[in-house]
Amino acid sequence: MSDAPAPGALLARASQAVREADLARRHGFVSNLIGLIIEATGLQAEVGEVCLVGTDRTRAAVSAEVVGFREGRTLLMPLGELHGIGPGTRVLATGAPFRIAVGAGLLGRILDGLGTPDDGRPAPGGIARSTIAAPPGALSRPRITERVALGVRTLDGLVPCGRGQRLGIFSGSGVGKSSLLGMIARSSSASINVIALVGERGREVREFIERDLGDALERSVVVVATSDQPALVRIKAAFTATTIAEYFRDQGHDVMLMMDSVTRFAMAQREVGLAIGEPPATRGYTPSVFALLPRLLERAGTSARGSITALYTVLVDGDDMNEPIADAVRSILDGHVVLTRALAHAGHYPAVDVLQSVSRLVGEIVSPQVAEAGQRLRGALAVLREKEDLVAIGAYQPGSDPQLDTALAHRARIEDFLRQPVNDRSDPADTDARLVELADSLACEQGIVSGDVALDAEEVVSQQIDDRSAQRILGMSDAPAIPALGLNI
Repeated sequence: MSDAPAPGALLARASQAVREADLARRHGFVSNLIGLIIEATGLQAEVGEVCLVGTDRTRAAVSAEVVGFREGRTLLMPLGELHGIGPGTRVLATGAPFRIAVGAGLLGRILDGLGTPDDGRPAPGGIARSTIAAPPGALSRPRITERVALGVRTLDGLVPCGRGQRLGIFSGSGVGKSSLLGMIARSSSASINVIALVGERGREVREFIERDLGDALERSVVVVATSDQPALVRIKAAFTATTIAEYFRDQGHDVMLMMDSVTRFAMAQREVGLAIGEPPATRGYTPSVFALLPRLLERAGTSARGSITALYTVLVDGDDMNEPIADAVRSILDGHVVLTRALAHAGHYPAVDVLQSVSRLVGEIVSPQVAEAGQRLRGALAVLREKEDLVAIGAYQPGSDPQLDTALAHRARIEDFLRQPVNDRSDPADTDARLVELADSLACEQGIVSGDVALDAEEVVSQQIDDRSAQRILGMSDAPAIPALGLNI
């Protein structure tokens, strides 16, 4: 029996295609080209629509996207090189927004920013999907109640990440963001990884795939847009990766989306905004940057079918954690991990500053015992940081601060808990057990020290009261108050 469709079905399909076809497409012509912007006249197109520039028989067309309008002219930004484009070059509107092919065949593949295979292998089949989509509705998102294992002891224990949570990794350049992402990709309990390298150095791409990602490539999709590519391609890379992650989420998978970095995505949008005439705002970033960030970041998260757990790295300018992009991203995401250069220079890996890192869902995804243990460990770290200068110069006298004495006694164990080799993978259950054991040890020793101090104080007061009673018996009732404890018997 043949599986060919019936003639009636073919005719109906053809009729539908004819009815939906745009048979009156208008051609435009390039009138000007300034910087990154192509100006075309006579073109009928909408914002976000893809156009073909240079549709001559002797030259391959260059794809460009409509980004705005000015004085009756259409402004386009190319998705490729501008060579060969001049005044009078023909521009044809395709009538459709930018789309990529998505499907299960993307696993294990390396794509460019436009979703085209970049690994020398044939293009996988799939269905076309627009890179512009609305995030899940606020009331349709299931609550996040389950922790996802990242395989990094510091994160799993002190900055836990829920399944469907969006976490930011903030640091300066060269502090270990890419290595940490590779470590998480290899160790994560998520079924699929989607990794976007936006604006990366070309040299680092292969290093990340072969050294940091390793065997995890088989269950990963890597989208790469290097720093030399056009700004629009770098922007599309972020949306391409998010669209691929959304496809797998719709199939019921738990996806780990990792993007390095959001800052370079924002810089690319700043280039586009300045090129079309937007006024610069904070530190040169245009208003469209801050409007586009939530449209990208809100698309991750939970849905009725699956989840996207997202990790976004933020390259802070001059190690300033309050610079505009870092501040805007931190306000959108559900938590932040801060990597500091001081820890990296000290050989502390991963260089996570626990006191500056926060997960906003810690109370929802870990047990109260683990949460309390994490707070106790944070308290010990806070005491060590507050008095580190006194300890360093030898001005601290042991016994004057019981909490600091306890923290100093446990400093080696705390450091051992927070440090982890790059190739090591931690188990969440083992992490919780070690964290609770360490916190119980801190609490036990603090209780002993506090008890001894209280006992000594009681003995002193008792002795001084006895002395005052003896004085009263001898008729010395006008004796002064005891200055040591501020008592006036």
